[in-house]
Amino acid sequence: MTAAPSLPERHEWTVDDLGDLPKDLPYELINGRLIVPSPTALHQDLCVRLLLAVEVNCPSDHLVSFDLSMRVDRRNEPRPDVVAIHRRHAGRSPVPVEDALLAVEVVAPTSTFRDMYDKAKVYAHAGVRSYWVVDPLQERITLTEYALGPGGRDYEQITHTEDLFVTESPWKVSVDLPALTVRKNDLLAPDGQ
Repeated sequence: MTAAPSLPERHEWTVDDLGDLPKDLPYELINGRLIVPSPTALHQDLCVRLLLAVEVNCPSDHLVSFDLSMRVDRRNEPRPDVVAIHRRHAGRSPVPVEDALLAVEVVAPTSTFRDMYDKAKVYAHAGVRSYWVVDPLQERITLTEYALGPGGRDYEQITHTEDLFVTESPWKVSVDLPALTVRKNDLLAPDGQ
């Protein structure tokens, strides 16, 4: 049995402090706050299905990945659940955020405000063109698509749906939200029901 890592106490973290963490610890740094997520199997299943949907028409000079550290600034190193980046960063971590075309976050009960507001501001200020928030906490899974507005510093909501989602940004992507809702309900149903 392995002991849980002991993390240094800090009121505020910077990317310079991340070197003090165990190398295999999944973490995010959002506005100077260290977050060590513990996702559910449902969350991870949804992330994989979203990755596959985004990957279908991905051009050869880009790639789609998940849970990849994105270097933004001294106080921010988020790990989008799904991200589309330029292929030249395939062997690099963290990846410079300026090459991210799309960041996707799947809301968890402990991350709702952070995913919908804090990370949206971080990604927008960093220039990530498209940002999606997928919410499986509602009865039906919803997807909200944001794009950088004029001036490139804030997001504008483009779409909010619980139906079939189709977009051309960053390339043609289709996400069958009703099918994801059925999958979620099947996974959460008591055995045999």
